[in-house]
Amino acid sequence: MDAELLLAHSLGMRRLDLYLQFERQLAESELRPYRELLARRAKGEPVAYLTGRKEFMKLEFEVTPDVLVPNPDTELLVQRTVAWARDRGEVLLADVGTGSGCIAIALAHYLAEARVVAIDISPAALEVARRNADRLGVSDRVELLEGDLLGPLAEPVGAIVGNLPYLDEDAEPLPAEVLAQPRVALFTGEGGAALLLKLLGEAPGRLKPGGRVFLEIDPAISDVLVARAREGFEHAEVHRDLHGLDRLLEAWNG
Repeated sequence: MDAELLLAHSLGMRRLDLYLQFERQLAESELRPYRELLARRAKGEPVAYLTGRKEFMKLEFEVTPDVLVPNPDTELLVQRTVAWARDRGEVLLADVGTGSGCIAIALAHYLAEARVVAIDISPAALEVARRNADRLGVSDRVELLEGDLLGPLAEPVGAIVGNLPYLDEDAEPLPAEVLAQPRVALFTGEGGAALLLKLLGEAPGRLKPGGRVFLEIDPAISDVLVARAREGFEHAEVHRDLHGLDRLLEAWNG
């Protein structure tokens, strides 16, 4: 699949067109850039960085090495938040660690009345998110703010969502495709729990009555995060992803 995606990108066509033109002979001038892409992929560069785009929640996002590549597992986070917010009208949401903006923009796309504050510590990531919001037509409802965790919020929000770094700084060597992505968006201390624990400590005071927290997590630190969530919330539960792994922490009062 990677080879097909890169060939279609190199030739400026859809992947389907490769099959429709299966017997087409390629000139050396067409093969050369394709071989260069294959060589970079073989060294571990993510396909999304090579093509500059990645689909997430049926939307196409610009992706650069300044942001994490959107992961299909993160769609669970968006789906649960949309299900909760769908009947709440003009709800205000906060996406912490927005990166490419894929979570914030998908929420704005599927919740026509929602407003989203998208926060990131990286100015370069926010520029990518800004371009994605403009291109996907939600820039009027997605506010981009630079800062750490919930610091930039000016008012309480209906829900806090986020896919923060949750990999252990001392973890075993990871695949080159993972390590090619921004380290600041991948790793944190306390076995990968540091930023999530800090956010869970801040969250109760930043939510409107009845508000919720939706956080993507690493299954290895699920118990630690649930315990912290229950210090500030009456309810905390974990949802599993398509692989049957603990992937989403949801917490709320009332």
